[in-house]
Amino acid sequence: MRHHFPGLDLLRSIAIAWVMLFHAFLVGGLGPGFAWLSRFGWAGVDIFFVLSGFLIGSQLLRTLQRGERLSLRDFYQRRAWRILPAFAVVLAVYAAFPVLREAPGLEAGWQFATFTLNLLIDYSHNQAFSHAWSLCVEEHFYLLFPLVAWWFTRRPSAARFIGLCGGLVMLGIALRTGVWLRDDALNPPRNWFVEDIYYPTWMRLDGLLAGVVLAALRVYRPALWARLQARSTWLLMGGLATAGLALWLFRDRTGLLANAVGWPLLSLGLGLLVLSATAPRGWLGRWRVPGAGWVAAVSYSLYLSHKLAMHAVHEWLAPMLPVQGLALFAVYAAAIVLVGAALHHAVERPCLRLRDRAAPAVSPGPQARRAAG
Repeated sequence: MRHHFPGLDLLRSIAIAWVMLFHAFLVGGLGPGFAWLSRFGWAGVDIFFVLSGFLIGSQLLRTLQRGERLSLRDFYQRRAWRILPAFAVVLAVYAAFPVLREAPGLEAGWQFATFTLNLLIDYSHNQAFSHAWSLCVEEHFYLLFPLVAWWFTRRPSAARFIGLCGGLVMLGIALRTGVWLRDDALNPPRNWFVEDIYYPTWMRLDGLLAGVVLAALRVYRPALWARLQARSTWLLMGGLATAGLALWLFRDRTGLLANAVGWPLLSLGLGLLVLSATAPRGWLGRWRVPGAGWVAAVSYSLYLSHKLAMHAVHEWLAPMLPVQGLALFAVYAAAIVLVGAALHHAVERPCLRLRDRAAPAVSPGPQARRAAG
């Protein structure tokens, strides 16, 4: 079973770069004429969701499909080694050095420790390290999906699987629509779009679900998977068109139509791109972009620390530089890479080595090790 897809490295690199471009609004943006580069950068998180669903789903479903025992303890331990050390270091910096925060307010530490930030945040007052919301969504996925996969594969059924996936999509559409209509009518004095629709896990399952569907196809329908991979160019074009249509709906990012049906549509488009990227002979699969593999490997550390780096440059270095716009953002990007690389090499990689030495027999391969940005 192929474990490494260079095309997925490219997608992960695009995702983290897009997120950083989006968060440029924290330091004044990219300048006139370049807002189009960052406007939809929030979608980079959705690329991460699809990749995580696919990679973690492939790992677990393959184990179950072979009839092997699924050790929840080993899985959760490996996820903890992967996620918690770098996360704890960055959280400690946020708590100990308020001057480095991109916003003054920080939610209580227990919300970060229990990964309930995305469910309980007071976004109007506590925006520092708020991008950890997506990590909370992924942690909930890591916690629950192995149990669901184990239960569902005891008596595998394509019809039940399709019904479950379709039901989850429809439930998400109904939930977002109902909550949007209620909050729009009541207009509560808070940022209800972020707190009630954009952050909660049950509102953001579409990307993870798209990845899991791809994983199920790969594991349980290998012949169909191979036929689809042979049409990677069409998948690429279809994915770009579908994702483009979704982003067109998200011109009004907080609007009803976008939030009702835009998320599953976007996830479908990104899922097609991920499927295209797994084809070794496809355009994405064979395109080797220098540095993409390294960026993909450090993307988790980059994601955790990029706002700290941006804020530090904005406060202490940018006022002394005679550049603006994209030229100034290049300075921000350099700082982000330096801080992220330091976190990756000082914390993330040593902990991964300790993990792999403790349990070398269950190592899921290099691509799955990246599945948690």
